Amino acid sequence: MDRKLTFNQDVKNYDKFRPSYPKELFKEIIDYSGLDCNKHSLEIGIGTGQATRPILETGCAVRAIEFGDKLAAYSKEKFSSYNNFKIKNISFEDFECDSNSIDLVYSATAFHWLPEEIAYPKVLDLLKRGGTMTLFWNRPFVGRDNDLLHQEIQAIYDKYRPSTKVLIEHDQERYNKRIDTIKKYGFVDLEFKLFHQTRSFNAEDYVCLLNTYSDHRILLPNIKAEFEAEIKSAINRHGGILKVYDTVDLYLARKPS
Repeated sequence: MDRKLTFNQDVKNYDKFRPSYPKELFKEIIDYSGLDCNKHSLEIGIGTGQATRPILETGCAVRAIEFGDKLAAYSKEKFSSYNNFKIKNISFEDFECDSNSIDLVYSATAFHWLPEEIAYPKVLDLLKRGGTMTLFWNRPFVGRDNDLLHQEIQAIYDKYRPSTKVLIEHDQERYNKRIDTIKKYGFVDLEFKLFHQTRSFNAEDYVCLLNTYSDHRILLPNIKAEFEAEIKSAINRHGGILKVYDTVDLYLARKPS
């Protein structure tokens, strides 16, 4: 199965446990792009709409696209009360729209699934002159170096998924690479900002969260079951609550006027 489609398998779980984004992030987007009821926006990879409502509430027209058919159907129903919302079950590669017709193109924790050499030029083409591209990602990080629960969970990951890349909470190299890529494709006036939030999970809910990630869903069933059992056991032995520290990296840029 295409890893992009693993998100399509358990839509309600995805909507419940995937995080929303800080209010301050949306204020930055709205202020930078000047969104209002006269503007048109495109959301790439809406999922279950964790980043959609604040944009809709500006009054601007929101057209969303989603590759997963169940995700698209869920979001269509979720935002059915908004007259300024439309959604289409299609990939961004196959999406067709007039050039120079959109004021804001944005994508929340989804743009990395697209081929860079296709995605950035296509966004640039779709945007009006001076229009805004906004990309952002939530990067969850479990615990701190002096957190015994975090250390135990990392050991469990090492046991069951030894090839997993060690996560870096503040990955400046990743940020710089994204900034350079955006500039390379001709976007200007780039702004970069970080936001932080903390979430708490009991053992059952944390495993539910893990099941919203593609690299977890593709584990072999017997390995997945043992991995989840050890994760739950570790959390319960350490007080029953695990804290997840989110870092959200936001990139704002314009098509040249």
